[in-house]
Amino acid sequence: MTRGRLHVLLGAAPGAGKTYAMLEEGHRLADAGRRVLIGVVEAHGRSETAALADGLAVAPRRRVSHRGVELWEMDTDAILAAAPDLVLVDEFAHANAPRSRHEKRWQDVEDLLEGGLCVVTTVDVQHIESLNDVVEQITGVPQRETVPDEVLRRADEIELVDLAPEALRARLAEGKVCPPERIDAALSNYFRLGNLTAMRELALLWLADDVEGALRDYRSAHHIEALWETRERVVVALAGDSRGEALARRGARIAARSGGGDLLAVHVTSQDGLRSAIPGALARQRELVEKLGGTYHQLVGESVPEALLGFARSHDATQLVLGASRRTRLGQVLGGAGVGAEVIRAAGPIDVHIVSRPKRASGPRLPAPRGALSPRRRALGFLLAFILVPAMAWIAGTTVDADTLTVCALAFQLIVVVVALVGGLWPALLAALSSGLALDFFLIAPYRTIAVSAPRHLVILMLDVLIAVLVSLVVDRSARRGRQARRAAAESEILISLADSVLRADDALGAILSTTREAFGVEAVCLRGPGGGSSGRASVLGRDGDPGALGPRTTVPVGEGADLTVVGRDLDASDQRLLGVVATQLRTVLDHRDLETKAREIGPLEAANKVRSALLSAVSHDVRRPLAAATAAVTGLSSMGAELGEDDRAELLGLARDSLDDLTSLVTDLLDVSRVQAGAIPVGLGPVDAADAILPALDELHAGPDGVELALDPALPRLWADAALLRRVLVNLLANARRFSPPGVPVLLTTSSFGGTGQIRVVDHGPGIPQGRREDVFRPFQRLGDTDNTSGLGLGLALSKGFVDGMGGGLEAEDTPGGGLTMVVSLPCVQEDGP
Repeated sequence: MTRGRLHVLLGAAPGAGKTYAMLEEGHRLADAGRRVLIGVVEAHGRSETAALADGLAVAPRRRVSHRGVELWEMDTDAILAAAPDLVLVDEFAHANAPRSRHEKRWQDVEDLLEGGLCVVTTVDVQHIESLNDVVEQITGVPQRETVPDEVLRRADEIELVDLAPEALRARLAEGKVCPPERIDAALSNYFRLGNLTAMRELALLWLADDVEGALRDYRSAHHIEALWETRERVVVALAGDSRGEALARRGARIAARSGGGDLLAVHVTSQDGLRSAIPGALARQRELVEKLGGTYHQLVGESVPEALLGFARSHDATQLVLGASRRTRLGQVLGGAGVGAEVIRAAGPIDVHIVSRPKRASGPRLPAPRGALSPRRRALGFLLAFILVPAMAWIAGTTVDADTLTVCALAFQLIVVVVALVGGLWPALLAALSSGLALDFFLIAPYRTIAVSAPRHLVILMLDVLIAVLVSLVVDRSARRGRQARRAAAESEILISLADSVLRADDALGAILSTTREAFGVEAVCLRGPGGGSSGRASVLGRDGDPGALGPRTTVPVGEGADLTVVGRDLDASDQRLLGVVATQLRTVLDHRDLETKAREIGPLEAANKVRSALLSAVSHDVRRPLAAATAAVTGLSSMGAELGEDDRAELLGLARDSLDDLTSLVTDLLDVSRVQAGAIPVGLGPVDAADAILPALDELHAGPDGVELALDPALPRLWADAALLRRVLVNLLANARRFSPPGVPVLLTTSSFGGTGQIRVVDHGPGIPQGRREDVFRPFQRLGDTDNTSGLGLGLALSKGFVDGMGGGLEAEDTPGGGLTMVVSLPCVQEDGP
């Protein structure tokens, strides 16, 4: 029997309209003469969706009883018996009731497909197995109903049902997605704009991967080897040396410029294991590649070019990044052109980027310590002496003639000067001595002997040596001064770079250490501070490179108890002098850090001082008022009690009682806010029913249905909280909301649960609070402009936030749709095994 076709409608988010689109497709095919049967449709109370199902045949549902609850599931056998042309099956990832034939609905759909029926089904992106954990990280809601990716990949057609996040939130606000009592919670949690945008991106990326797989299958089936550049993929070849990090970053920049392409890093290891990388280098480069958003791969192959190109072609790579060959020209002649040249020759349509070998330093660097002339110039001078002097001697030997003596002598003299200019003193002395001997041997009688028959011949030889010495001294002095000038310029650039690092870098310490390592051309630079803790070992304040590298070490002091260590080569006196300047800059940075630390320590003290000043101001004003009223009432009773009537005495007693109650409340709040600031709130956590805290709070405020409207979720689990503290929080929030609500407009109190968290929302339609001042309301003694004598000390919200934080929850202020302020109390729900 021919397997049926599967058409999947993939929703970017719940409420995007996938069920509606499925029913529309069913009507379209029914109008075209196909026999369409609704296997199962979940309308979720949406009237428009339910209405669209009218006119289509509906398969009977199978009744399942589970723990006294009647469940209705799709009847697969009845659908197979009806044998329609097309079956509409909603919620592909749905988990069936216990004791069903299959655990998941997608398995029932597989039976329908095997039975030759075509199926149109729906699924949301959060139900895809590979994306399930990502969606949970985005929304905070775990999804237990999932569909394996390979099942969806086998679908004959996958269609994305998408809706702009703003439009979906508008539908939600209109009550077209969920019941009215859950709208506010949904808008503030799962259906946040950022959540919807992220899930939309996930759906598009998952579909893009599916398109890539389909293209690969098509190319393989039709034996198409040409590269189809549907997406940029950049492969970076890592050799495991010091250049790997630069190559990885270059590849990441290329991938980013191509519109978010893929970055793949690969290292090829030889089969015999002889081609090794620098220890630790590959691990660091792998970590860097992953930070850059790429993936790391390691291959084993005898031929590096073949392995690289095979990997690149298998992953449809469009660009390949390699480092330039490290072989010298002689090495390229003897051993081949290198990996880069072979890759370029065989790459075909893959673009190859050859990155030139970076210098050890990207910033200014000191010239390497050496003599006035480099060893290379001295070697070249000796080479010229060994070539030119014998060549001139051969010419002189073939033309033995007294008339040519002057010309040959001048030619030998020219050779001495040239060798002196190139190689300095010792090559010039060699050239002078060998020239004098050649001149005497070939052109001065007696010929073919070294004998000196006249004093003038000895003078000629001495003049040759003197000229060589003088020219060499001039060349040496010029080279030495040139080197000094280059070093001075390099030191100036380094000092400028250090100053720029201190002034402009976010991490001045790290920038200075990096610049120092590059400038001195060493393996590592490490700054250590004084020892701390029981071990007494010095603490590492900063480093650049690997401090464990082998090589000479130089250490200079940096301030009190700190020192800077340079690893990699011996430093001469001038290098150490410059290193002292670096130490001074580091001392400045460390002193600046100490000042910043002290400033941060002073900050809380300043804030505490402000609170203390506000406390004194509040005590002098708000506490004095009830105290003065109580004192006046008691004084009146004591002085005129016998003369007062019953009504007057009762009034004075009532005034005294109310004033003392207000004073007690103020003192209690002051003590509580001090506990909050000290982090010493006594909290007794346990399972609490939200209603058990809400109803006493309403009684304490004497709030009836005309003042507070309730919309409590009966399915809300118990909260992990302190019942007394939660009641005080609700009293404070409800009192504030009632004070700011317009007359005749009740405060709304709702409860809901979301992702293991219970929420209590106190909604008012008052003036609200500007976005920039919402954090201020949670600070002590903040009244936001209230100056009346009955508004208290401004501690209510500060205490409420401290109490909720102490219970492990959160208190946030949000806008009320239509105007006003919503205070949201979030607390963990009690699970079966704890909070």
